[in-house]
Amino acid sequence: MKEHDFEADKAVAKEFLANFTDANGRSKYLEILQEVANRKVRAIQIDLQDLINDKGFDDFHEFIGRLTENTRRYVSIFSSAIDELLPEPTEAFPDDDHDILMTQRADDGADNADVSDPRQQIPSEIKRFYEVYFKAPSKGRPSTIREVKASHIGQLVRIAGIVTRCSDVKPLMAVAVYTCEDCVTSRVFMPLFKCPSSRCRVNGKSGNPILQLRASKFLKFQEAKMQELAEHVPKGHIPRSMTVHLRGELTRKVAPGDVVEFSGIFLPIPYTGFKALRAGLVADTYLEATAVTHFKKKYEEYEFQKDEEEQIARLAEDGDIYNKLSRSLAPEIYGHEDIKKALLLLLVGAPHRQLKDGMKIRGDVHICLMGDPGVAKSQLLKHIINVAPRGVYTTGKGSSGVGLTAAVMRDQVTNEMVLEGGALVLADMGICAIDEFDKMDESDRTAIHEVMEQQTVSIAKAGITTSLNARTSVLAAANPAWGRYDLRRTPAENINLPPALLSRFDLLWLILDRADMDSDLELAKHVLHVHQTHESPALGFDPLEPNILRAYISAARRLSPYVPAELEEYIATAYSSIRQEEAKSNTPHSYTTVRTLLSILRISAALARLRFSESVAQSDVDEALRLMQMSKISLYADDRQKAGLDAISDTYSIIRDEAARSNKTHVSYANALNWISRKGYSEAQLKECLEEYAALNVWQIDPNTFDIRFI
Repeated sequence: MKEHDFEADKAVAKEFLANFTDANGRSKYLEILQEVANRKVRAIQIDLQDLINDKGFDDFHEFIGRLTENTRRYVSIFSSAIDELLPEPTEAFPDDDHDILMTQRADDGADNADVSDPRQQIPSEIKRFYEVYFKAPSKGRPSTIREVKASHIGQLVRIAGIVTRCSDVKPLMAVAVYTCEDCVTSRVFMPLFKCPSSRCRVNGKSGNPILQLRASKFLKFQEAKMQELAEHVPKGHIPRSMTVHLRGELTRKVAPGDVVEFSGIFLPIPYTGFKALRAGLVADTYLEATAVTHFKKKYEEYEFQKDEEEQIARLAEDGDIYNKLSRSLAPEIYGHEDIKKALLLLLVGAPHRQLKDGMKIRGDVHICLMGDPGVAKSQLLKHIINVAPRGVYTTGKGSSGVGLTAAVMRDQVTNEMVLEGGALVLADMGICAIDEFDKMDESDRTAIHEVMEQQTVSIAKAGITTSLNARTSVLAAANPAWGRYDLRRTPAENINLPPALLSRFDLLWLILDRADMDSDLELAKHVLHVHQTHESPALGFDPLEPNILRAYISAARRLSPYVPAELEEYIATAYSSIRQEEAKSNTPHSYTTVRTLLSILRISAALARLRFSESVAQSDVDEALRLMQMSKISLYADDRQKAGLDAISDTYSIIRDEAARSNKTHVSYANALNWISRKGYSEAQLKECLEEYAALNVWQIDPNTFDIRFI
């Protein structure tokens, strides 16, 4: 393709930058240039979608074609156009090193420079205090790594993938400045051993150029490795990877584990050093990034669109938002309403607390789902990872101790020993889902203990002693000790996890697969409906999309609810009664420690966040206690069956025992409902019990409030 005239293309670029207006009628690029002149921003990102939408000039199709075919040349064309368009600063700003050096160069150049010698002119690259980037058009799907071929060399491409590793940010020399001892007039040189100025050439001297690091221009440079997404890899193939070079303001934009889309120029690069000897004529390829787009933004970085803010405000006013949000998680999976509520609270989490003496109390909620095969544990884990902005999924047998925490590796570039973060470090400020938790080796499982409570990974290997952040919520799924839950054995024998690990989980959810005619029939109908229509049955409302869930949760996570003083006694009494019940039981179902009390506070705070409340209410504490009770409901049902009690009799005994404990003859309906719901009974069963025992003259019921008075 013949090269188009530089000046003609520069005129087109100037016309576009000066005249383009966005949907709101604002001069988008002129405003950006003014901010650049005021030194507020350094990066100028030119979106090619704006060029496509702008019908202001005739040959824009050919211009865009030339730009995408030969992008590197057009970076210099647009930079040259911006040099001429850049306005005067409208705000005062302090001079930095760049301004001082430029002033000195201008003064020296005016005195000594030979205007006829182009090598004595200051190159435009060193004058610029901004960087120009192109973003590929957003229409259509991005390419996969294996779709980028040799025909794309030098072109602007869009590639989607997952970042697997990032190097440290290093300075990269963009312009080298030399001074010559024999010829002091010339300021800027090519990196040569001989001085190229006309004065040295006329005098017949080779000169002695000395590199001036302070006067040279350096850019930030970072190298990243990108890998194909799992869904883009054909069957039986391994994922391909590509090297990505990030410069200037694009550095530190990505971290390992991020799913991103890069716009960039696909270029060849020859091997250097010893690699060149081995490689011979073979060259490598890389992507020079010009724009980075994250598929999922972190909760803290989430920027709300106008319609999203309105939608969140509407949802917050809905009285049933807690149920709607939880039922929108994996709507294709039948039942498990309370488990979905617990997983919603895991996504929301509680605020981290830091005490005055520096001690930290974690806010992340940890949940373990333990149950029989075929109760959709793995599907729930996969869905939660899909909803969470940062999530890592791993399995027990496929993970070693260092694979979960951190491994010491030799860096390919510098040959130094470096730390490579494992799954728990990659999931920092996110969720780490570990499937087949029971199949892990005991030595590997101990690596998780520190992460779950202290939220750090401490390393002392190969001369590297450090502590990495791993502020992650752990969501584990496991089978009982013998594959299925054996009712003839105690819960401790079935669970088969060490107490030190169990006490770290806020909720240990036991899911037993029971044969029940009605529920099995409903489940079968649900599964058949999903298979036939490929969508979930009607929930009575439209399930919320994952992006709306993320937006709502990110808004809720900005709150930091506190526990009011009037609830302290209530929570303390509830905790002590759980301890008492466990002490009385011959076969305790769980290990209740002080961590359980912190779990109640964490779950209550997460519930308060969902309501956008600044303080925890008693209803939040009751719901936290109910979820803790419901997590073992399938076991309590067995205990009651063994004791020979039906639901109505058991409901009566619960109300009677609680009334006797508090020495009351008058019990409010709300209190009675709270007591029996903690044991897993419904409001319908309570009403049936009230009527039955009122007919036996055991108690009297208030016709308006349904309050109970013992006779």
